Parts: sequence; C-alpha cells; structure tokens
Amino acid sequence: MAGADYWSRIKGGGDPSSAATRPRTSAMTKLAGNWNYPTSIRFGAGRIVELADACKAALIERPLLVTDRGLGQSAMVRDALAAAQAAGLEVAVFSDFGGDPTGGDVEAGAAALRAHRGDGVIAFGGGSALDAGKAVAFAAFQDRPLWAFEDIGDNYLRADPSRILPVVAVPTTAGTGSEVGRASVIRDEAAQVKRIIFHPLMLPKIVIADPVLTVGLPPGLTAAVGMDALSHNLEAFFAPAYHPLARGIAVEGARLVKDWLPIAVSNGADIEARSNMLAAAQAGATAFQRGLGAMHALAHPLGALYGVHHGLLNAVLMPYVIRANMPVIGNDAAWLARSLGVGAEGPDLLAWIVALRREIGIPAGLAQVGVPTGEIARIAAMAIDDPSAATNPIAFTSTEYAAILEAALASELG
Repeated sequence: MAGADYWSRIKGGGDPSSAATRPRTSAMTKLAGNWNYPTSIRFGAGRIVELADACKAALIERPLLVTDRGLGQSAMVRDALAAAQAAGLEVAVFSDFGGDPTGGDVEAGAAALRAHRGDGVIAFGGGSALDAGKAVAFAAFQDRPLWAFEDIGDNYLRADPSRILPVVAVPTTAGTGSEVGRASVIRDEAAQVKRIIFHPLMLPKIVIADPVLTVGLPPGLTAAVGMDALSHNLEAFFAPAYHPLARGIAVEGARLVKDWLPIAVSNGADIEARSNMLAAAQAGATAFQRGLGAMHALAHPLGALYGVHHGLLNAVLMPYVIRANMPVIGNDAAWLARSLGVGAEGPDLLAWIVALRREIGIPAGLAQVGVPTGEIARIAAMAIDDPSAATNPIAFTSTEYAAILEAALASELG
C-alpha cells in the first residue's frame, strides 16, 4: 500500500467538537496543574480558555496564529480565535502549509507576521504546526536566511536574540512534544533533507496543554504520534550522554506510553489517557536533550524523500533499531524492561515493543508505508550525516544503517 493511501486511511476521523468525540470528565480535575519545567505549562482539560491571558502574560498583543491548513478551518481554531479577539488581542492567522513544513512555508509565515506587525506567535496544532510557528517567530526579523541557523556547531549564536519573538504553544496531538522544545525540524525542499533550526529562545514562553484538544485524533494518528513520543523517551534513555535528570524523565515518559497509549487508541474520548499521553510527549521532548539516535537519523531522510509521517516512521523503525543497538544497550534494556514491568531481560523490551505496535495497528515494515527499496545506500549515507546519529549508542556505519533498512523493508520482526 502506498504511503499516501495508508496515511489517508488512518487519518480519517470526526470533528473533535462533535458530540461523538467529546471526552468523559472523571479525570479532568485531577490531571491538571501549572508546571514550570522546562517552561511555563498550563496543563489540564479546558485550559484553552486561558489562551488570551497566556498571550498577555507573554507580552503579546498582536499575535499571528500559525496552524496547518487542516486545522485552519476547524471549530477549535475558530473558537480560540474568537475568544482571543474578544479578549482584546489583534490576531491574524497563517495556515497555508501542510505536514512537514518547508523553508518556503517559514518564509511565507514570516512575511505574514511582518505584514500583521505582529509581536508574537500562537503556535497551534501538531508537531508540524508547532515547529512552523516557532521557526516563524525566530526567523521573521533576523538578517540571515533560515538555513544559516541550522543546528551545527554554534550557528545559533548568529541570531540576534532581541529579534526573536515570543511564542505561546497549543499542542493538539501527543507526539513530538515540540511545545517544550528549543528547535524546529524544517524540510529543505531543494536539498531533500530535513534540517534542525535551534536557538534557546525558540522555547515557547507559555504552553496551553489541554488534552481535550487531542480528543478528535483518529486511532491511526493517535497510534503514530504516541509511538513518536515513545521513540523520544527510548532514544533519550539509551543515549550515552551523562544526564541523569533527563534519563529519569525518559523512564516515566515510557511508562506513561505503556500504560495509556493502547487506551487512547481504543477509546479516544478517554480524557485520562489523553492527558497522560500529552504528558508523555512532553516528557520525551524534555528528555531528548540527552540525545536521540538511529530511529530519528533514519526517519528524517525517509520523511524528507518520501513524505511519510515522522511518527509513523519512528514507530516502524523502532524495533529494528533497538535490536541493532542491543549489543551495547542490553543491560540498560533489561533494567528498563523490569522498570516498565514488561520482563526481566533486554529482549523482553524488544518483544513488548513489537507486541505494542501490533496491538495499536502499526505496520510491521517500511514497505507497507510506501518506502521503496531502490535508495537504501543513499538513505544510509544521509542517516550518518543526520545530527541524531551522533548520540546513538553505536556509531553505525553506512553498511549497518543499510542492514537496518533492509530488515525494516522486509518486515523481519513481524
């Protein structure tokens, strides 16, 4: 099945504002709070009503609301826009982009921000919209082109920090955790690669983390983004850098995915599951300051070349990468398996991942999501150059990356 056909099938779902998808409320009060790590987070069901207040707290009076074209006409965006305007904010909307925002999309958003005379951004949506919004707020008033700030060496020091506008982030999926990140992944169409744009001030000033906004995600998309959150937590846990704080967060993030992702997939209206998955996504994005690894090193070029959803790629690649890393991570994998209650040995962790994928409907191999077999050597070479490869537990060669790809294309793990 082609990637586009598969993705169109799993994305189908109802309007999140419809009666059929309204969440149950038993956990709404318990799963709420104001957090201050790694930024200010207003977490809990119904907290989207605080959007205007959050903008004012971030000193934003003329925000540009950046969201993708799929959400741009949705009831949740219309309601948020109307409430913000009623509270006195002068809001404009930029939504002329889809998944995997490009450098051109960021340039268009930056032009819209300047035309609006905006003083900040509301980044509203899934990972793509959040990344686009953060990049627009960062790049709109810099004197250099976007790619000059790619996360290589100290490129971020080229930016004028006084020209970076504040962001209020509103996630509507529970996957990337971009709302608590200091970077954006943007596709360079000319080079057919994904580039990471980084600056410490790209971290949103305030996050409105309202799990009700994720209730409308259909099961297939819930599964894909949830496995993306798991990939962040696992790769952060296994990264070789010394960062015990991030490592501990990664363990809790993985536990939340284990306990709640199957429930969120099977019953999207379960607000407790949706809340815990939103927290798991934020845990993953907080933890991966410790590093990522080969899942992302492969997913980035595959996504850039074939347009397959990033979370879905990580979900498919996950067990193949874990197996390839096992000679180095075996002891840690056994410890994590015991901590998660999924076994006592490293291979038990791998078996749990395979079983979880099967339970929530993730395809077994790359061929099933539209990845062809003809460019394995090219993708393997691109993976080595991806920044995520630097913190994989093993410094894989192009031959080893090619072997992982061949196994994933053949669905060897089932």
